[in-house]
Amino acid sequence: MGHGDGRGRIVSPDGADDAGTRILHVDMDAFYAGVEVLDDPSLRGLPLIIGAPDGRSVVSSASYEARRYGVRAAMPVSQAIRLCPSARIVLPHFHRYQEVSKQVMAIFESFTPLVEPLSVDEAFLDVHGVRRLWGSPARIAQLVRERVQDEVGITCSVGVAATKHVAKMASTMAKPDGLLVVAAADTLDFLAPRPVRAMWGVGPKAAEALEGRGIRTIRDIRESSQDMLDRAVGPALGIRLAQLARGEDARMVETERIEKSIGHEETFETDVTDRVFLRAELLRLADRVAARLRRAEWETGTVAIKVRFDDFRTLSRSQTLAEPTAVGQRIGEAAQTLFEQIESRDPVRLVGVRAEKLRPAGGGGIGLWDDDEDWRRVEGAMDDAVARFGTATITRARHIGRGEGRGAARHPKDHGLD
Repeated sequence: MGHGDGRGRIVSPDGADDAGTRILHVDMDAFYAGVEVLDDPSLRGLPLIIGAPDGRSVVSSASYEARRYGVRAAMPVSQAIRLCPSARIVLPHFHRYQEVSKQVMAIFESFTPLVEPLSVDEAFLDVHGVRRLWGSPARIAQLVRERVQDEVGITCSVGVAATKHVAKMASTMAKPDGLLVVAAADTLDFLAPRPVRAMWGVGPKAAEALEGRGIRTIRDIRESSQDMLDRAVGPALGIRLAQLARGEDARMVETERIEKSIGHEETFETDVTDRVFLRAELLRLADRVAARLRRAEWETGTVAIKVRFDDFRTLSRSQTLAEPTAVGQRIGEAAQTLFEQIESRDPVRLVGVRAEKLRPAGGGGIGLWDDDEDWRRVEGAMDDAVARFGTATITRARHIGRGEGRGAARHPKDHGLD
């Protein structure tokens, strides 16, 4: 979900110059909320918060009507309700969002085979090779918007530019339900006055570091020395920002994306201090992560955990494994080891386990001794049982009677690509 609330929206007039462009960034408008309105038109025009109503969960998305009150994704629902007391809270329906996403992506692919999904609700399209068939990039963007509206029933915003970076910035500025075209020759003028926070890849910490040195706009980046940028955000990001500020972005649309990470996390209804329970919960989450790895035929080289305390202080730890694995026991042991390294004994609000640095399963082969052979057989049998009877039919004995984990919220967050 974007951070804009629709105010300050900028769109292009009909017939805008699109010379030198080839990239479209298409982004659904408040996607989750849009799908909920599609399925229940009585919600149209209301401030909607997509999330669990228990107050301890976080906002998954919000309608533009709610965003104008300051409601944002990842904000605690309790805080969102304080900001917008009139909001209607709607439980998320993630399977439905996936269904609609497939419809939208199929429309994109009907225009060009060069489609790079970034998430369920946004994608890059390279339309350079299909201009004879569909027209100019700006014309294709308008056709995409019309078809998504007519065939799916939701709206989207599109940025058209010569590069991915500028196209993504443009689509954000056009929200909601808008089209913004930036001709190649206008790229530098378009970028110059924009705040550094508008740049794709500049997070809050990097923005604060730049602004602390008086670098507030993309023009300021362009006029700053490389040494100053490097000191502010580090050499790697400093060089990248200098290139983007000059309109240089050689990234092409990638039709085959490798999933970067898979994770699960759990928010508890009441804060937990029981370390034994938390260790068991990490193992349970590791099992879920491993099952997804096996289904996708991936292995993880790095295990990471996240722990959020009752005061919302959040710690992350990661560990590189000696050998990549998709075995839940091995991932769980690594997660528990990382957890023991955290000295704080404050009450815990959330825990999460993530598999990172993924690679195709079996890429390194199996040595003469396979320490995980027994666990591999056990978890393979669990996968077979789940495939036949469903996820609720089999679990570790230590989890029996805990449901989804003692005190766990009803709506754990599942994360795929980051």
